[in-house]
Amino acid sequence: MNISMTRIQAIFMKDYKEFSRNYAVSTMVLLPLILAFVYNKSGVNSINSYFLPINSAFAVVTAYVQCCLIAEEKEKNTLRSLMLSPASLADILIGKSLFVFIISLFIVALTIFLLGYNPANIGILTIALVLSTVFYIALGTLCGLFAKTIMEASIIVLPVMFIFSFGPLALSLSAAYPILEVAEWLPSSQLVILAEALESNFATMDVLIPVATIVIWSLLTWVVTGFIYKKRMVD
Repeated sequence: MNISMTRIQAIFMKDYKEFSRNYAVSTMVLLPLILAFVYNKSGVNSINSYFLPINSAFAVVTAYVQCCLIAEEKEKNTLRSLMLSPASLADILIGKSLFVFIISLFIVALTIFLLGYNPANIGILTIALVLSTVFYIALGTLCGLFAKTIMEASIIVLPVMFIFSFGPLALSLSAAYPILEVAEWLPSSQLVILAEALESNFATMDVLIPVATIVIWSLLTWVVTGFIYKKRMVD
């Protein structure tokens, strides 16, 4: 599959302009920063508390913004033209994801800074955060392909944001509701489990299992996204 950097750059710049013009979407990046600032001033210092704003950043920035950008393309009937253009599937998916990928990593890094969180192993955690960004972009793209307008996208992505970003909260309630133990395998929960392991003398499997789980989630979501995208091309 051929990849054209010129086409990717053109799609990237188009997303940047649409993002900067749509204040209803662009202002969402401030929410995790405000939450991180409030948490910092409240004096919280537990891993679970640190990762609530971090996981919220993935939900309200990565998934939500990506979903709305895809939905806006559909609302303006420009996604159809993009699908029928010479741009390959890789060109479109990379181009449509690159802007959100960059802004997500910036917001997550700023959120961690505002929280005052100092990870014990920043290298391993960074890898997990990058992989989580890839997963949430896929999730946002998938939701955007089902939405027809930005308003509809905002509704579709809400339950997805809630389920995937509040995995650690659901896991804390698993003692009372055993069925919630499945939340342990959500990417957001695996991030917390990994971060907790890094604060102690961790074994190799303590790192490999959370990272592998996030990778599997990412691959499965992107496969489904690619399938739905191709189906939309002949719809």
